[in-house]
Amino acid sequence: DPQTDSSVSSLPHLEAKIRQTHSLAGLLTKYAEQLLQEYVQHQGDPFGLPGFSPPRLPVAGLSAPAPGHAGLPAPERLRLDAAALAELPPLLDVVRRHQAELNPRAPRLLRRLEDAARQARALGAAVEAVLAALGSETHGPRPEPPAAAAAATATATATATTTADVFPAKVLGLRVCGLYREWVSRTEADLGQLGPGGPA
Repeated sequence: DPQTDSSVSSLPHLEAKIRQTHSLAGLLTKYAEQLLQEYVQHQGDPFGLPGFSPPRLPVAGLSAPAPGHAGLPAPERLRLDAAALAELPPLLDVVRRHQAELNPRAPRLLRRLEDAARQARALGAAVEAVLAALGSETHGPRPEPPAAAAAATATATATATTTADVFPAKVLGLRVCGLYREWVSRTEADLGQLGPGGPA
């Protein structure tokens, strides 16, 4: 059966794609941890103090992985990962703009935020390619709410960076950096379950 032969011959390609994307996610998980640590270092007190628990502000268009995420079928988990990764770049861009005002002498932090937005896009595209190779399409053309949500978030917090009260902008940045780490780590774990045994 030529179709079977084609399917078998595509398996090594699929496994290589999964391994490559999993390696990328693992690398970005380390970068995300470094970004979060560096972000905290530049925010001053009370950020970074033992016992400091910032309010968990809602972020427009994005939330943490749901408690039941790990129990979903592999394609659905990866679709959720890809959707979250698509939401992150505009939010990270908002945080970078805030930090450019609040910490203009922190070029490495600003560069890490810029890199994180680009890396989230790259990982999201790679996850979508894995989904396509698995025969699971993402949800068609993605609408533009991510950018709109980020714009709304930027507007809501713009006054914080132009007045004495910069705390909300700093907390928003901490939350976005934390969500970036959570989703990249979650993506790494989900891809790790697509090993030689196939979708979990």
